[in-house]
Amino acid sequence: MQILPAIDLKDGLAVRLSKGLMQSAKIYSHAPWELADEFEKSGAKWLHLVDLNGAFAGEPKNLEVIQKIRNTTSLKIELGGGIRDEECVKKYIDMGIDRVILGSIALKNPQFVEKMSKNYPIVVGIDAIDGFVAVEGWAQTSNIKASLLAQKFADAGVRAIICTDVGRDGMLSGVNVEFTLEIANASNLPTIASGGVRDMNDIDALLKTEKIEGVIVGKAYYEGTINLKEAISRVS
Repeated sequence: MQILPAIDLKDGLAVRLSKGLMQSAKIYSHAPWELADEFEKSGAKWLHLVDLNGAFAGEPKNLEVIQKIRNTTSLKIELGGGIRDEECVKKYIDMGIDRVILGSIALKNPQFVEKMSKNYPIVVGIDAIDGFVAVEGWAQTSNIKASLLAQKFADAGVRAIICTDVGRDGMLSGVNVEFTLEIANASNLPTIASGGVRDMNDIDALLKTEKIEGVIVGKAYYEGTINLKEAISRVS
């Protein structure tokens, strides 16, 4: 299982939100590229990067900082937030991003995801509120079950699915193992857990499933409730 430390960008700064609410943003770094260096020194292989402004605007908004992060770390980077067309996907791949996360567009246009997956390394991000897919930076909730959306991408050629329980995200309330397994079983794809990770108990709970292939660690790292180096060592 991979541990993917996270950087969420808002106005060029590294922040964390609570339950996806932009007004809840807490700043953790004015130099996000330095965080990537810390993650790399702790033994991480991947960085989970999100353009929060982009997620709400529907287009890239932190390009300069994203490029600086890419230029200063050898970590593999997966990036999401506001990616709605092929031009944007290609731009990020050309910048050196290793895989692109498609979220809101995956619900609205699953055919687009399938098309992109044939030419680019694509990950689908499925974010849910009470089991239903949330879109547009989590500002809207659809009437589509997250597991049904996951099922659509079983044979689409995507690299993985990242599933986030929005209600737990940034709350340090514990990861939703049951929800993550539901997504993994529905898609039969490599599945990455996100939202609510608090401490090593969450890492151990995910490890016991033998089916979840990764977990995103954000606020738990920034608030010091999880030691990244220890967590990476535990899953190695």
